[in-house]
Amino acid sequence: MSKAVTAEDLAKYQADLENTPGSAAIQKAVMNNGVLKSSEDVHSQTTMEKTFSIDLSTGTVADQKQSGRCWMFAALNTMRHDIQQQFKIKGFELSQNFTFFWDKFEKSNYFYENVLKTAGEDIDSRKVAWLMANPQGDGGQWDMLTAIIDKYGIVPKSVMPETFSSSASGQMNKVLNLKLRKDAVTLRKLVADNASDEDIQAAKDKMLSEDYRILAYTLGVPPTKFDFEYRDDDKNYHIDRDLTPRTFYEKYIGWDTNAFQSLINAPTADKPYNHLYTVEMLGNVIGGREVRHLNLTVDNLKQLAIKQLENGETVWFGSDVGQSSDSKLGIMDPALFDKNGLFNANFDMTKADRLDYGESLMTHAMVITGVDIVDGQPTKWKVENSWGEKAGDKGYFVASDAWFDEFVYQVVINKKYLSQDLQDVIKNEYDHPTVLKPWDPMGALA
Repeated sequence: MSKAVTAEDLAKYQADLENTPGSAAIQKAVMNNGVLKSSEDVHSQTTMEKTFSIDLSTGTVADQKQSGRCWMFAALNTMRHDIQQQFKIKGFELSQNFTFFWDKFEKSNYFYENVLKTAGEDIDSRKVAWLMANPQGDGGQWDMLTAIIDKYGIVPKSVMPETFSSSASGQMNKVLNLKLRKDAVTLRKLVADNASDEDIQAAKDKMLSEDYRILAYTLGVPPTKFDFEYRDDDKNYHIDRDLTPRTFYEKYIGWDTNAFQSLINAPTADKPYNHLYTVEMLGNVIGGREVRHLNLTVDNLKQLAIKQLENGETVWFGSDVGQSSDSKLGIMDPALFDKNGLFNANFDMTKADRLDYGESLMTHAMVITGVDIVDGQPTKWKVENSWGEKAGDKGYFVASDAWFDEFVYQVVINKKYLSQDLQDVIKNEYDHPTVLKPWDPMGALA
């Protein structure tokens, strides 16, 4: 039986407030300074000193500006680090706008295919409602970026620079999502009216042509052939003519994208460790690389990240960046804010409970460029963000090892660093991974 809050209850709660030691002073502090400033622990700042035993030089940070392309920036940053060192081009960037265009276009087609797959379900079914809530957005996963690169290649930023809409994507996304939802009405009606496959595909082709036009107007037309012209750090001039996005990738980056594996740490009861997972309706390129997550303990994630760093390779990772972090200080640490002490209440939750009860999920991707190891154990991690040089220490952050434990959910590691047992799991389960629901937190887009 439900119980309403009574006047007697309120009187008791007020008495509890008045009897809390220091209550009046705490109330004034929080009212004037807010929760975070009032609970900030200066000790955390002193322990997060920015010196690391392994510290890879990666140069000036990039800036995603008012867009949700962190996953894309982080992945392209790991690739540009090699180009900067090998070809001695300080400050070089790959075109985030190029991959942004093709991701948006492929997500449109991916959305249409999912609309057709679910056309027989009621409009208020959970799957259809989830699909219509956000037909496409800026976020993504590592596997989605590699699907774009495998199909379209990549270009230098100088060849396809930023536009207003790539740097501030809100207006474009609003128009594109309006268009996709309208198209969903048409496609679902065609299916309900038993239209032929030919008529449905003709309607979809027209929709995609219109989507391409919207993206061309907002982001520009992706180049199919270009010259790569640059002057290296020694002032030597170089030009490489008649490249395609694919030949540029093969010549200047040359990574085998299949060599990299997404590893997650999801300590929830429904996801046993050492198994492979995918997420229903999560992806972008139809027929391209699909999302595959290998679930491991957080200690395994850390050990593998350290192996990769020790070999001079940076690490793409996904986390809940808004938890226990300060972008001005560039610190991410569970001890940074003492909310328990401030409010005389217990806010502690396990990582599994935060995932199961909607308190946390992956929201942002960045790059690990260093780690401080003391007595064989990591104590803090150096992080390259994509929020420009004004955030943190010229764009770099430091994360405590405890923060890694609690709020890092994904790292991407070259398979050569994985044990043979784990490589066998990937090989044996790749074609039949456990399929998670579309709204599972491991399907969150950074």
